Amino acid sequence: MRAIQYGKHGGYDELRLVDLPVPEPEPGQALVRITYGTVSPLDNTVRAGRMSPDLHKPLPIVPGGAAVGVVADPGTSGLAAGARVAVTGMGRGLSVDGTWREYVAEHPSALSPVPDGVTDRQMAALQAGAGHVTAYLALTELARIRPGQSVLAPGIGGAVGMGTAQVAAQLGASQVISTAGSTAKAEQARAAGFAHVVDLSRETLREGVARLTGGKGVDVVVDGVGGPLLGDALACLARGGDYVCVGYAGGTRGTVDVTDLIWRTARVHGYMFNMFAPATAAAARRTVTGWLAEGRFDPVVAREFPLEEAARAQRHLIEERPFGRVLLTVSENGR
Repeated sequence: MRAIQYGKHGGYDELRLVDLPVPEPEPGQALVRITYGTVSPLDNTVRAGRMSPDLHKPLPIVPGGAAVGVVADPGTSGLAAGARVAVTGMGRGLSVDGTWREYVAEHPSALSPVPDGVTDRQMAALQAGAGHVTAYLALTELARIRPGQSVLAPGIGGAVGMGTAQVAAQLGASQVISTAGSTAKAEQARAAGFAHVVDLSRETLREGVARLTGGKGVDVVVDGVGGPLLGDALACLARGGDYVCVGYAGGTRGTVDVTDLIWRTARVHGYMFNMFAPATAAAARRTVTGWLAEGRFDPVVAREFPLEEAARAQRHLIEERPFGRVLLTVSENGR
């Protein structure tokens, strides 16, 4: 089968198209033919060597944290042949090889059905970067959001920014604010229905949030950007607000004024998927997938690349920072 693999850390060109054996399902596993693979910043972090070797399997690695596909061989899994499924988590692309390949063998616990009426493309977009599930867990389990509260999620084009904006609205947020790095992207976001987007090329985050909230600040920040925006994001909190750090697309270091923590009596949370019980994470996936099936939102896809152009796909996501998700088309018959 065709697969993307890298044998050493380095640039995008380390991603090579290789021929690997089709995996043999273990007892209880099903063989899944992948239709769409997802592209996320985490894949880039691992490939570039910016993650401790203790946190991923020895090289070589097949990237890809999630995918959508069709059950090709149910084996003894109890699944039906031809069933459409989402391949979720379980350390793919980290502790085990990922989904940038034509087939994976997986246990039913790591597979979830794709609802009728939801295309493979939509399901893959929902999973790419895990933005919607991350948002749901951050807002409900950590920030304990209540209807009527306001939310800031920087980076509207990214998985966490867009996912939080869509999920927070479903949880009853009174106002959801995000950011864009250019006027063109801010206008694109507003045209897509995201009304409150701070154009960082025209005003600072603090200025924009103060303008939009009448100087009150926001109750919750879900931050997947970090870096230089960290200090301003914390300063945008209202008194008693919650800041949840879920990523660092903008960098791992930022400057914080400690008085923004003290005077606002702020609560700060660090987020990782493995901090939640598997049943809690699974329930979150079911909830946001149900919302997608009901048509409450539709994740934006910026661009699709064929599997053999995985290096271009990763570069596009990281360097061009598109508005929406980036996907890999792996095999035909995806819907």
